[in-house]
Amino acid sequence: MSAHAITPVFVRLKLSLLRNGLRQSGGRKAAYITSAVFALLFAALQLIGLIALRGHAHAESVVVPAVAVLGLGWAVMPLFFPSGDETLDPTRLVMLPLRPRPLVRALLTASLVGIGPLFTLCLLVGAVGAVARGGAAFAVGAVAVVLALLVCVALARAVAAANVRLLTSRKGRDLAVLSGLVIAIGAQIVNFGAQRLGASGLGELDPAAEVLQWVPPASAIGAVHAVSEGSYGPAVAQLALSAGALVTLLALWSRHLTRLMTSPDGSTLPSAESAAKERSSSGLARLLPAGRTGTVMDRSLRYVWRDPKTKAAWVTSLAIGLIVPVFNAWQGTGSVYFACFAAGMLGIQMYNQFGQDTSAFWMVAMTISSARDAYVELRARAYALLLITLPYAMLVTVLTTAMLGDWRRLPEALGLSFALLGAMLATGAWTSARFPYSIPQEGYKNVAPGQTGLAWISVFGGMMAAALLCAPVIALTIWLNVSADGDDWTWLLLPAGTAYGAVLTAAGLKLAAPRTARRLPEILAAVSKG
Repeated sequence: MSAHAITPVFVRLKLSLLRNGLRQSGGRKAAYITSAVFALLFAALQLIGLIALRGHAHAESVVVPAVAVLGLGWAVMPLFFPSGDETLDPTRLVMLPLRPRPLVRALLTASLVGIGPLFTLCLLVGAVGAVARGGAAFAVGAVAVVLALLVCVALARAVAAANVRLLTSRKGRDLAVLSGLVIAIGAQIVNFGAQRLGASGLGELDPAAEVLQWVPPASAIGAVHAVSEGSYGPAVAQLALSAGALVTLLALWSRHLTRLMTSPDGSTLPSAESAAKERSSSGLARLLPAGRTGTVMDRSLRYVWRDPKTKAAWVTSLAIGLIVPVFNAWQGTGSVYFACFAAGMLGIQMYNQFGQDTSAFWMVAMTISSARDAYVELRARAYALLLITLPYAMLVTVLTTAMLGDWRRLPEALGLSFALLGAMLATGAWTSARFPYSIPQEGYKNVAPGQTGLAWISVFGGMMAAALLCAPVIALTIWLNVSADGDDWTWLLLPAGTAYGAVLTAAGLKLAAPRTARRLPEILAAVSKG
């Protein structure tokens, strides 16, 4: 079957998938319409903003990096949102008598249907409008918009085809869950970049634009600017780069389609080496204490490494706990006390300890017959958390202090961090027993329907209680810093904060253990709901 014959079929198929998806529920339709309205509104505002840059001395320095970032977004989109478009999985077409090249053309055309391509088109048109001057530049701009759009779509398709076995496996779902980390880190980087640009001006982007104007798809926009400046030779080279990138991506896409449709799927067959590695115990497990404590610690650490939701929560907390103090210190606006953010982010992991077990908590519940058993269980989970949190909090605090050069405040910053961590371990153990909730294993939700109120009370109520418990250490820190001779005694905050945090942790575990033992049926029912 020729490409001309199957292309309309695939376009209608894409439209049918969109229409049928919206028919599944009113909530999904409302969410899609709302997101579409906001996306198109943002695209329209962005189009107006880019055109408003027309005539600005650094217009190219804005639009070229913007298009490069847009292309990067298209490249990573299939990795983090594999379920966003059912047509991204070409293995669904393996039983059809289709040749790769006509299939590539048909899928490429169908890929141009949707909110994403329309958003990209608006941004590219705005980019051309910002840098084009003269009829020749606008003529090249029309070609550049088409080339850049096709490169973005082909890039997403090639990446999806190359990683389709991964995206449909458990590791792929793990990767998708980590998309929240990318968004969180990206937001911090954008915030940092916006502050730098606000202080130094758009000229800061000139070096990046000089490089990115030779990287497709941004090279297509660079060609428009080159024609506006009368540099026709570089413009031809930049257009050729974008066209060559498109041809290369289509060839790679076709090659991966051929392999997918003619070779068996061996992604789920573990190798003998990986199986042997799985059977062997890790070196860390041999270093853990014997008995129930070591077993529970090992289980908790395995959750961190293997469970997608737990892994995503930990990695996100580790990243944000480092980014906030370090980025502020880098800008010269931070304080050593910002390092407490690391301990606070990781202390949150103590909340809802039993929810991460989901329905498997019944096996844990069967081993708890007394308050003593519950105490050992909670204590071991706290030990596993401390195994990561203590050295991490120390590392972030020392790094922040080194960047600020304020070594005198290192002991008090560490003391505050350890006191905050102890308070969060104490309140986290208690709220885990008092306000447990289920964490759905599928999808992107972290709270089962109907339990949002419990999650808010558990996490935010526990954090407020932890802040109140830290009030004595905070008050002591303020008093020593404002008193005349207090600077000579601030070093006492390190042992005082450490001891206070340890006392709070022990007291919280002691108080939470009897409640955990009494409420085992209720906890099991709550965490198994999702």
